[in-house]
Amino acid sequence: MKVGIIGGTGPQGLGIGKRLVIAGVDVIIGSRKEKKALDVVKETKEELKDYNLAEMVGMANEDAAANADILIMTVPLQAQVPTLKGIKEFCKDKVFLDATVPLETAIGGPVSNLLHINPGSAAERTAKTLEGTGAKVVAAFNNISNSHLGNIPEPIDCDCLICGDDAEAKEIAIALIEKIPDLRAIDIGNLSKAHLIESITPLLIGLNIKYKSHYGGFRITGVDFE
Repeated sequence: MKVGIIGGTGPQGLGIGKRLVIAGVDVIIGSRKEKKALDVVKETKEELKDYNLAEMVGMANEDAAANADILIMTVPLQAQVPTLKGIKEFCKDKVFLDATVPLETAIGGPVSNLLHINPGSAAERTAKTLEGTGAKVVAAFNNISNSHLGNIPEPIDCDCLICGDDAEAKEIAIALIEKIPDLRAIDIGNLSKAHLIESITPLLIGLNIKYKSHYGGFRITGVDFE
């Protein structure tokens, strides 16, 4: 299984990539420009040289999408649709994890505010854009902070909420997410609930700004999801 991270040179995508490659998952780091992906992968391998890593390579986003079995997209909202259109032909029947969060920074607003978009959520917009490809979209990783992902080797120790319309795709997403130690995936329902997951990120950002902290996630306690 190869995981392609579209827009994987940013803090969130690279953080996910590092956690997965340490956990034994082969990772392709994608970028708009292949050279940037190659440079970031070279730096990452040097940074993680003390770990027994799975394979990590860098490619342009289109090549990453073509060569991966599972895709994770971690791009800013303003890059979402152009990026999807660029890789659409390579998404046929693939499980597609979308971590996009619609923040008002996309239109010059505060980073702690959610931007309301049609249809309903960024993940639903991804599904609409990829219509006809058979891609199975799952909202995931939206509520896991960059600081937690990049703070290696510290455990993340929080829950990753997911949702989607395809049960098998969600099972695959959960299995992938839980390869990262101490990270638990929780399925909250159909893709129509993605706006609930996406709204958590600006809430966490607002709390961090208010309390000058680095709070990066949460753990739902007292509930057994098995």
